[in-house]
Amino acid sequence: MSDLSVAIIIPVKYFNLNLEKAIQECLKLDYANFELLVFPDEINAGFIPFEGKIRIIPTGNMGPALKRDLALEHSKADIFAFLDDDAYPEPNWLNKAVKHFKQQEIAAVGGPSVTPLESSFAGMASGYAFASVTVSGPYTYRYVPGSKIMEVDDYPSCNFLVRREIFAKLGGFDSSFYPGEDTKLCLEITKKLNKKIIYDPDVLVYHHRRDSLNRHIKQIENYATHRGNFAKRFPETSRKIAYFVPSLFVGLLIIGAGLALISLVMKSVYLACITFYSAIIAANAVWVLGTDKQISFFKKLALVIPVIIFIIVTHITYGIFFIKGLFLKQLKEEKSD
Repeated sequence: MSDLSVAIIIPVKYFNLNLEKAIQECLKLDYANFELLVFPDEINAGFIPFEGKIRIIPTGNMGPALKRDLALEHSKADIFAFLDDDAYPEPNWLNKAVKHFKQQEIAAVGGPSVTPLESSFAGMASGYAFASVTVSGPYTYRYVPGSKIMEVDDYPSCNFLVRREIFAKLGGFDSSFYPGEDTKLCLEITKKLNKKIIYDPDVLVYHHRRDSLNRHIKQIENYATHRGNFAKRFPETSRKIAYFVPSLFVGLLIIGAGLALISLVMKSVYLACITFYSAIIAANAVWVLGTDKQISFFKKLALVIPVIIFIIVTHITYGIFFIKGLFLKQLKEEKSD
């Protein structure tokens, strides 16, 4: 399948060190027939010129979804491979992904986005929080390699490959949504065109997480608000129990606190529930850190408390902003964090 041409699409605000890393790693891919299109707002002072397969196309100030759509104007490649500027691929990324396009019913392919070892301390805590089952539930395969190849109906655009003809037929991403444009596209692929999206654990990229708790919270706010709104507008892929659980947790947290103020029995029950919840979160943080064989015992020990904090904050933030999204009539267009 190496005869299929691939365009790697990276939207970015401005040149940065993560983008430089992404470009360098893309140039190591063991796939011959590809080009790399980078869409910055402008060519800033930190830009490092590259030659060969790379085209830098300044766009002016526009959001990521619109930049990804520009691939239709600038490339005739058979496959569009979307990558975030703070992500970089394994050398066999394209070879592992392109083989799935032998089957015509497969329109798109995605794979895990793993937190790289060189991440900042906060970035690693964020990454392990995402990788924990208490945060991502049945979707942990998006952050750590899953055990099998499977069909999915929704997948993030940070590691997402789609046939150009499919992308063009659907008019690209819906730029009214950011984040969330990928969910809308996947919904149209699976429900409107009745095509398949495949997850392959070997189609792997490394994805830097937010480098502070505040930036992590802002990201979760955006995700939760959009998912809450999508649960109302696009129930086929977004009205799932897992997305409602954090809001249920926040509701019980508030109601329980109120009852604890008026009843000693309820106070005891409430404290017992909080203790049980904390124990589960702590155990999950220890477990998810323990599964990573590439970091030292002492680094794992140092990360336990931060990961617990990131998980708890994620639950509360998501729960609140998912409800906000449910009640919003219209989302802000191209909102960035």
